[in-house]
Amino acid sequence: MTANAPGNDSPAMLSARALVEQVEAVLAQDLPAIVRAGHPVLRRRAQDFDGQLDSGTLARLISTMRRVMHEAPGVGLAAPQIGIPLRIAVLEDPGVRDPLIAEARARTPLPFTVIINPRYEPADGARAAFYEGCLSVPGYQAVVERPSRITATYTQPDGITVTAGFEGWPARIVQHETDHLDGQLYLDRAVLRSLSADQEHRRWAQPTIDEARRGLGF
Repeated sequence: MTANAPGNDSPAMLSARALVEQVEAVLAQDLPAIVRAGHPVLRRRAQDFDGQLDSGTLARLISTMRRVMHEAPGVGLAAPQIGIPLRIAVLEDPGVRDPLIAEARARTPLPFTVIINPRYEPADGARAAFYEGCLSVPGYQAVVERPSRITATYTQPDGITVTAGFEGWPARIVQHETDHLDGQLYLDRAVLRSLSADQEHRRWAQPTIDEARRGLGF
């Protein structure tokens, strides 16, 4: 299996005009709602962005996605999560104050980043397992094992394509959001025995997942 296993085949490609109309309808809302699991847009590979939106519309979309992400709050948001089937995601994580959690999870701050048409591959064989949640699957968290270090290639809003390395928690965010663009949810990769409702997850809110492993038997 490749690092970016595809989701379901995409439906018929939307024309540029149809995409613009769809984006404008979303942007007309004061704060677009986050699409929840069960909506087909989350289970189809999003279309590559190849200039369907002009620079002004793209900037408005990115700004809106950032507001939705902050309001949720979250550390990443993919365009399909607000109903737009384009391969665009925004990422931003201030990190955590607890030094034990920061060290155990390699959770370093991730400045605001926009990834367009991203793809990634593991940088080596190292892997790490931690709890993840998702704005499109509210109320639950589960453990997902992912590559600890990745190399990602993506296009920036200015049209420049870059290749960059990510490690620790920032690498997890990039992978989680790229999965969204491939029609996957984190639950597709999760250790389902670790699944915890938010009310119960407090007992497993440790720097590592060791206590959860013992308590839930995974």
